[in-house]
Amino acid sequence: MFRDARSKDAHAGALPAWHIFLLFLRLGLTSFGGPTAHLGFFHQEFVKRRRWLSDSAYGEVVALCQLLPGPASSQVGLALGFLKRGYSGAAAAWFGFTLPSALLMTLFALGLGLWPDAGEGGWITGLKLFVVAVVAQAVWQMGRNLCPDSPRLTIAVLVAIGLLTVGATWMQILALLVAGAVGAALKLPQPQSAETLTIPVQTRRPMVFFAVFVVLLVLAFLPLASGSLGWIWAELYRAGALVFGGGHVVLPWLQEGFVASGSMPADTFLAGYGVAQAMPGPLFSFSAFLGGIQNGWAGAAVAVFAVFLPGTLLVFAGLPLWSYIRSHELARAALAGVNAGVVGLLLAALYDPVWTSAVDSSGAVAFVLLAWVSLAIWRVPVWILAPGSALAGLLFF
Repeated sequence: MFRDARSKDAHAGALPAWHIFLLFLRLGLTSFGGPTAHLGFFHQEFVKRRRWLSDSAYGEVVALCQLLPGPASSQVGLALGFLKRGYSGAAAAWFGFTLPSALLMTLFALGLGLWPDAGEGGWITGLKLFVVAVVAQAVWQMGRNLCPDSPRLTIAVLVAIGLLTVGATWMQILALLVAGAVGAALKLPQPQSAETLTIPVQTRRPMVFFAVFVVLLVLAFLPLASGSLGWIWAELYRAGALVFGGGHVVLPWLQEGFVASGSMPADTFLAGYGVAQAMPGPLFSFSAFLGGIQNGWAGAAVAVFAVFLPGTLLVFAGLPLWSYIRSHELARAALAGVNAGVVGLLLAALYDPVWTSAVDSSGAVAFVLLAWVSLAIWRVPVWILAPGSALAGLLFF
């Protein structure tokens, strides 16, 4: 099933890396709407239009990346580049898709650094209230998809209760581990794919990627001076390594590291998160804002690479395990439990810090309800709602 990524067959008729970079750069400049929309853009471009792979193979790539921690849409793009031209194709795809939003978020961070008073206006309030609606919509959608029955809904609620009671980082990790164990014990049903995917990968390299992932994760828990480049790397690497569920779920992990620790005001944190919603490309590029606020261009570069690195390593390490995961009921049941726990994690974050930092009046509640209806019912794009919310906040708050 697995072949050497550097074999002549793997690269027969392959596009040059720079061509792959340009294709993904165009998507990075135009792919608004979050991870679900990104997957639709990838399907249209690389399955329907360019026929890089079949519908069934694309479905398997998406399924694998959804099961791994990290930004699912970026991981899918990485895998598509890898399938086309090995590791150089994967790097080209990632750079192209991530570069536009990372640059924009870095410039926004530097702008706030040059003009600190800009972070105190009513537009910040509007963005914070917009974030409440965005996270509420994410909880609603993920809850419907990942908690379709009573056991999984119960897991989600209990995880949320535990995190609201004890919100430390170790509790978040423990809650997801327990959720996975409960899912395995209850043998939660998870649909099994009947499709197959042939992936070119060297036999021994996945073990190396996984070993590097584990070593770096251990190092990321070492104490470091707050605000230093090493500290930024550690905070973002831990978040990228432990986040299941994509962009929105990274919020509580980063809030714990940057806001609860006192390194960044909650207003600034949520303002950056709100602006990130309006950017094309991956939501994990929010990391560039956090690193940029702390340590300028160098901090932004370190933050972006750190948050995306663990998901990249796990994609390459997890490819050979896919045939095992897709065919073993216990592994799929445990993953179903973890997914339910992710919903609880995001539900807890919806209250603290998102709601508690933004909503303090009946007018704010009305604003959130209107933004949520715009997202969920009227389907207004987030890249329109984000600047619109900032403008409304400037006028009314």
